[in-house]
Amino acid sequence: MKLQDVILKALAKKITWIEAAEIAGMSVRNMQRMRQRYQEGGYTGLFDQRRGKRSIHRIPVETVERVLGLYREQYFDFNVRHFHEKLQAEHDIRLSYSWVKQALQGAGLVARRKKRGPHRRRRPRRPMPGMPLHIDGSKHRWFQDERKLLSGEARSGLARGVIWIGCFRFRPKGW
Repeated sequence: MKLQDVILKALAKKITWIEAAEIAGMSVRNMQRMRQRYQEGGYTGLFDQRRGKRSIHRIPVETVERVLGLYREQYFDFNVRHFHEKLQAEHDIRLSYSWVKQALQGAGLVARRKKRGPHRRRRPRRPMPGMPLHIDGSKHRWFQDERKLLSGEARSGLARGVIWIGCFRFRPKGW
């Protein structure tokens, strides 16, 4: 259910504001704020008020162009760590290392690092014909009718994990 539908049901007194807050997954106080914004601004009042505004932390375009130009023209053979140190020491540009790295990667000037593989790689079994066999036998009434007690036996090779032979054997009652 959309937030607008929940607020409309609460305004129509079909559900309480507490129930509306539970349905929307927010606190009652937040739901009261939403109700007030809906009553003041209508449907558009429910949108995020920061939408369409620039971030206060945004780096100016001139600085971005200067950083990328410096890397292209002067420091093309540096890695990101050394380039970041040069920006701070010689050009007095104070930006975070992660921002510089993301900017250079986004511009295609620095290659992204390959993702790591799994922590532990499982090795496949080595199929060696001389490896021992695993023999397993279980005493059980394998059939529903009152037949004799049978033992189901299976022999599997440890090398390939394949069952080599399987059979039922008669076992006397005292076994």
